[in-house]
Amino acid sequence: MTWQDDAGRDLVRSFGERMAMFVRGEGSYLWDADGKRYLDFLAGIAVDSLGHAHPVFVDAISRQAATLAHVSNYFATPPQLELAAQLKRLAGTGDSGRVYFGNSGAEANEAAFKLARLHGGAERPRILALNDAFHGRTMGTLALTGKPYMQEPFLPMTPGVEFIDSTVEALEAAIDDRVAALFVEPVKGEAGVIDLPDGFLEAAREITERHGALLIVDEIQTGAGRTGAWFAFQHAGITPDAITVAKGIGGGFPIGALITFGAASELFYPGTHGSTFGGNALGTAVAGAVLGEIERAGLVANAAERGDQLRAAILGIDSALIGSVRGRGLLLGIALTHPVAKAVVAAAQEHGLVINAPNDETIRLVPALTIGNVELDEFVELFTASVRTVEDALLLENTTEVHA
Repeated sequence: MTWQDDAGRDLVRSFGERMAMFVRGEGSYLWDADGKRYLDFLAGIAVDSLGHAHPVFVDAISRQAATLAHVSNYFATPPQLELAAQLKRLAGTGDSGRVYFGNSGAEANEAAFKLARLHGGAERPRILALNDAFHGRTMGTLALTGKPYMQEPFLPMTPGVEFIDSTVEALEAAIDDRVAALFVEPVKGEAGVIDLPDGFLEAAREITERHGALLIVDEIQTGAGRTGAWFAFQHAGITPDAITVAKGIGGGFPIGALITFGAASELFYPGTHGSTFGGNALGTAVAGAVLGEIERAGLVANAAERGDQLRAAILGIDSALIGSVRGRGLLLGIALTHPVAKAVVAAAQEHGLVINAPNDETIRLVPALTIGNVELDEFVELFTASVRTVEDALLLENTTEVHA
């Protein structure tokens, strides 16, 4: 029996086949069960902000686990209060902001969904989200996810959600005084790292404010410094009503949060939402340490600088498969000229590189925020070899077809 057999027998099939068995990580590297080393440019899908086994992460878990892990939300703990204040400061909420803690991005977006309902009441039954957006896989967040193929097996969805195109014209046409909230991803990661049009967030803020609707920004993949700002909405210079965060804030520990601004901070009242594990001392201590290290080490600026280097390096690879590069900072999508992204991912794994294909035409890169020149140079070498492998296979296929 192999580990693949064990996984096929014991794990639910919703994830498909596991691609490898990793047993150890350090920095931007992973090792599989056979001892092979991989350069990790996926970082747990934008989760491992500091890479693997970072001393700050390890120390925070060890110290807090030896002190206090969980007491429930009937009580407060120092790490919980410290992280809430830290997130408010980094997001720029001012004194009026508040933080709700959950355990994942989906839970953060569920809380945001309920926030929108509390704001809307009976007078504002409409909630808007963007076509091709992704906000989670729970029944509530799936209703906000603009991907019909994902919703179809689970219909009917929670009612009241409508989807619009990512254009200013669509915003103007759709938003009226019956809209409770607009949900927006600053970069659509699961859609293939798709940037919003220039001026979209600024227009969304102005139009929602004009009509009294909430602007809720999903920063689960874009937050914690990944795009070269603490949160991607800050590039646009706007103030939303709420943001959701998860993934990179915990550096590998499961935690999510809803951060509210201004009047939206007063919508929840006792009994309207909760989580047994949300805001536990262990998770909040780790997230506080991870965010503190990102700030101390200047990793937000590093994400911006290395992202520019990475983009230029990719575009400098002589390959007919590489079209353009989308995204910002260390959230980048390589648009391919042929629908062979899965083949590129498989070839990359053979060469010792971990990357991801959110769709057939896109490679997603979300490495640790700690990467430097060594990791960038190695990535270029391994990725070039990977695309060459796929190009050679395509040429062989075309040759076979011609002779046939």
